[in-house]
Amino acid sequence: MSGKRITRMLTIAALAVIPMTLVTTGSASAHGYTNSPASRAYHCNQGSAQDCGAIQWEPHSVEGPKGFPEAGPADGSICAGGNTRFAELDDPRGGAWPATDVSGGQDFTFRWHLTARHVTTSFRYFVTRDGWDPGQPLTRAALEPEPFLYVDGQNQQPPADVSHSGTLPNKSGRHLILSVWDIADTGNAFYQCADVEF
Repeated sequence: MSGKRITRMLTIAALAVIPMTLVTTGSASAHGYTNSPASRAYHCNQGSAQDCGAIQWEPHSVEGPKGFPEAGPADGSICAGGNTRFAELDDPRGGAWPATDVSGGQDFTFRWHLTARHVTTSFRYFVTRDGWDPGQPLTRAALEPEPFLYVDGQNQQPPADVSHSGTLPNKSGRHLILSVWDIADTGNAFYQCADVEF
């Protein structure tokens, strides 16, 4: 067999391996979502929101670049984590997403269900400012600048079901809570938007 033919066969074999490497070294296929308050992704999965697209089958996959709010998903695509496959989550639906009833100043238990338990930097919870427009896609300017609840993940692997207790801010009317799960060992975070009625 000639040297050129051997080189060609090795090149073809190497090219065949590259796609398999890309498939097997990508991020895990499942991660986590919030069910208290119920996120938009969770409502889609449970059927209490319709016309949701692919997110209805994978509410745990709203993953995007970490570093929010300085980095991360662009304004208008925060609820989908910047992932165009889940763009339905960024549609405000005229403020008609199902909402969880809460009270300003109440103690509340935030819950995540994790389908892949990544080593964690933190969990952070943001809320929209007074006077924000629930008929518009979520932007950084619509959120209070600091999270109202911060939980240090201590670079540990959390359990499959995670609960955080905190006090809700004093708000009234319709708002949105953005939950951000910052992963320690990847460049990504998980984003969940939950509509609430104070």
